[in-house]
Amino acid sequence: MMNINHPDRVSPAPVFSIREIPIYGDAILSPMDGYSDLPFRSICRELGSAMSYTEFVKAEDVLERVAHVGEKLTFREAERPLTIQIYGDDPGKLLDAALRVREFEPDIIDVNMGCPAKTISARGAGVGLMRTPDKIAAIFHLLSTRLDVPITGKIRLGWDDDSRNFLEVARIVQDNGGQALAVHGRTRAQGFRGESDWEAIAEVVDALDIPVIGNGDVNTPADIARIREITGCAAAMIGRAAMSNPWIFLGFTREAVPLELVRTTMLRHLELNLEFYGAERGLVLFRKFAARYLSPYDLPRETRQHLLTCTEAPEFVDLLDQIVQNPTPQG
Repeated sequence: MMNINHPDRVSPAPVFSIREIPIYGDAILSPMDGYSDLPFRSICRELGSAMSYTEFVKAEDVLERVAHVGEKLTFREAERPLTIQIYGDDPGKLLDAALRVREFEPDIIDVNMGCPAKTISARGAGVGLMRTPDKIAAIFHLLSTRLDVPITGKIRLGWDDDSRNFLEVARIVQDNGGQALAVHGRTRAQGFRGESDWEAIAEVVDALDIPVIGNGDVNTPADIARIREITGCAAAMIGRAAMSNPWIFLGFTREAVPLELVRTTMLRHLELNLEFYGAERGLVLFRKFAARYLSPYDLPRETRQHLLTCTEAPEFVDLLDQIVQNPTPQG
């Protein structure tokens, strides 16, 4: 098996702790539906992400179709500390789902209160939960008293600019047993547009005693240091930027990543995909990552199309080696 060198930036001592669980680093891969699967999480952990969050899993699916979401609940021991993230709008069902996923032995269970997708938020789940603070109180009280692992949450600033209730929700999470809180510095209405409000994240840090993880507009290694300095947050959570630059966890800007490291990482990622999903599906699911890994290079259209449509892993590797030998950065 191919291995990527572990980064020097990982701290020899814990940067912070989530209850009794030490976290050895200040940068964490964000949970992202369709992206933070086991292979990509593993890559980011090997490159230096301080812990792993699964893709979110619907409470009802855990209770009624657990085999359907089994892949999302599967993880490698090397990923620990490992957080399983669940979502829903019913406190009782979320408790039952949390008790069920506890059987998979995660280190932490996280409640998603930040997803802005209309199909989720409109039904009162994800960031839609922030419109019902009483439910949040009930959810965290139930989960924190009934489970033996730390319960954490991830929120946005609110539904829209007229209902930025992030401080109220943050205090509710802490007062009802939450052990850490990740805060994305945008509202549901903003989606991923505009600037992330780091000053609002700083307000949450000042208001709470539990660790706060800052999220939003962390695009470079320098941003990791800046968000921690400006907000006082325990760590930075990195989402979209990590899709094309997982080497951010090594401390690299995308422009500074050596081409040979790009190749090594891609081959390692492909290897993990093939192991986890099987030969055919693993290669198909890898293509979206390959497109992002290669986005800085000005590949001929025919080469790019061939690479992203080939159906055999050896052919993919051969094409990748040809690209590595003749790279052309975009102008």
